[in-house]
Amino acid sequence: MKINIKVHARSKRERVLGPLPDGSYKVEVKSPPVEGAANEAVCLLLAEFFKKPKRAVRVLLGSTNSKKVVEIDE
Repeated sequence: MKINIKVHARSKRERVLGPLPDGSYKVEVKSPPVEGAANEAVCLLLAEFFKKPKRAVRVLLGSTNSKKVVEIDE
């Protein structure tokens, strides 16, 4: 499954909000957007949220953008 997410890095808390009315999700992580740290945190948080292993979640598009497309293996 592919989902659209909006990432808020350097947040005070880590959480996943959604699905929002447009079908996307908002992901807040504490990690800074430096050297892929925020992307790693996003994948880990989404894996926990969807109860999947971490290797089942990967960023397809937008690795350097706050808007991303993430694929989650079934």
